[in-house]
Amino acid sequence: MKHEITRTDIMPMEEYARIRADKRREMRPIKDRRRVAIGPDATFYFESYETMWHQVHEMLFIERGGEEQIADELSAYNPLIPKGGELVATVMFEIDNPDRRARVLGQLGGVEEMMTLEVGGDVITGVAEEDVDRTSAAGKASSVQFVHFPVTDAQKTAFKTPGTRVVLSITHPAYQHAAVIPEAVRAELAKDLD
Repeated sequence: MKHEITRTDIMPMEEYARIRADKRREMRPIKDRRRVAIGPDATFYFESYETMWHQVHEMLFIERGGEEQIADELSAYNPLIPKGGELVATVMFEIDNPDRRARVLGQLGGVEEMMTLEVGGDVITGVAEEDVDRTSAAGKASSVQFVHFPVTDAQKTAFKTPGTRVVLSITHPAYQHAAVIPEAVRAELAKDLD
């Protein structure tokens, strides 16, 4: 499994344009197998080399920044590719109503420090991506969070075992929700662990 996108992995945009529609169709079921909803508003999108390769190409295609943009995209998205001993998720609070969104996010300061993964009885506290502070000084959380779940070798073995109960939780006082990760998702995410 690849853990980093390099410059040589980037397709010329003319080539990407030719396969873009097919690639987007191909990515839909992959992303669905890596998605877990927690409560009414939060969704964890577990990232991989494939999902980040696609994201980098989409950004390059849409923004048309050329060669200068490539290094920035690699710098932004490579940290979100699991390195073999972790799972990495983009967590989105998806609230359509702008007033409700502002109200909910205004109560969720620090939520990025309150996400856990329970594997076979062991609780793993997520580690927030440190690229940007995702809670404002006023205590408002960003609608997009990035979290790493580092796993030990024993937790990795348990996670890879079919039927292992894996629970994803947000333990913030204003948003306390959990979900058992479906078996098909557990099996897909197990591939991220070397």
